[in-house]
Amino acid sequence: MHLRYLTAGESHGKALVGILEGMPAGLGLTREQIQAQLRRRKMGHGRGARQKMEDDAVEILSGVRHGKTIGSPIALLIENKDWINWANIMQPEGTEVPAERQLEVPRPGHADYVGGLKYGHADMRNILERASARETAMRVAIGSVARNLLQECGIEIASRITRIGSVEAPAELATDRIEEINRIADASPVRCLDPDASERMIAEIDSAKQKGDSLGGIFEIIASGVPLGLGSHVHWDRRLGGKIGEAFMGLNAIKGVQIGLGFDSARVLGSEAHDELFPGRAPGVARRRSNRAGGIEGGMTSGELVVIKAAMKPIATLMRPLHSVKLKTGVPEQAHVERSDVCAVPSAAVIGESLLALVLAEELLVKFGGDSMNEILPRIRDWNEKTR
Repeated sequence: MHLRYLTAGESHGKALVGILEGMPAGLGLTREQIQAQLRRRKMGHGRGARQKMEDDAVEILSGVRHGKTIGSPIALLIENKDWINWANIMQPEGTEVPAERQLEVPRPGHADYVGGLKYGHADMRNILERASARETAMRVAIGSVARNLLQECGIEIASRITRIGSVEAPAELATDRIEEINRIADASPVRCLDPDASERMIAEIDSAKQKGDSLGGIFEIIASGVPLGLGSHVHWDRRLGGKIGEAFMGLNAIKGVQIGLGFDSARVLGSEAHDELFPGRAPGVARRRSNRAGGIEGGMTSGELVVIKAAMKPIATLMRPLHSVKLKTGVPEQAHVERSDVCAVPSAAVIGESLLALVLAEELLVKFGGDSMNEILPRIRDWNEKTR
């Protein structure tokens, strides 16, 4: 069984919609469980005014009956509250948008310029609207369904911020309990586990805001309870690391992804890069005392914590805009200014949890798949007993 999903909708369009296919029957799912993750996506110091306007209220349209999935495609809807202010500009029918409301000066670092040329749009709002990170609200909603599946199977996912701008948090975790990481992180305005680093991150965001600038950073996603053997070594497109990289690099503004030691593994000796094996609880299984591989070896999960880091560039919309060009005339102008965040790294971490949930859920179903939870759960329990 494979998971497939699609999203549709523009940033200032009427709504975001999503369809998730392949979820087994019998999985408990409520609107509030999805809503809880959407609320977490809206958090974070440095977010813009739109987060206060949009309530991201999700509606389950199909695929769920009386709190249980029924095996058919799950359709979700999130209405854009801001649509009322953009209806004349974004309506699917009617006359052309007045020239003064068209976007003709692209923002460096955004999809505006390249997308406008690629698709032949003089008004680059046709690019901006779909390239906007607003779409990620639906990816979080869809990922929340996958997250429910993982939790039923004993898999938990958490995240934290390790860097914003020049401020770096301590590498070690504040807790060894994976279920505590999100609780501690969510209590911080920047989702950082270290209070001192949190304060310095907030100050750096405030400084960037005063300058009309923006900030990026690094976030870490951690998954526990992942069974050994998800993914495969037999083809390049079945290697789990590749699928994780694809999912994260498909997130707005992400410029780098690493698993485990990642780039640091290129700087050390082999004896410092790999995880030695020691006798396990019984013949046929082994254990590790380190997790430098980040839970993935040879394209497959090793049974250790899956640890992913992603680097997010500063948001491309600046209140003190960069140099650009009005394409129709070729005259230099300042880049277009669109309402935006100063820093969205805390939100990106929450989105990253949903992305990892979707990847792991699909691989879980590939290995243990069935049409209902009653088929899948015993298979996972049996496998874990053999391999842990």
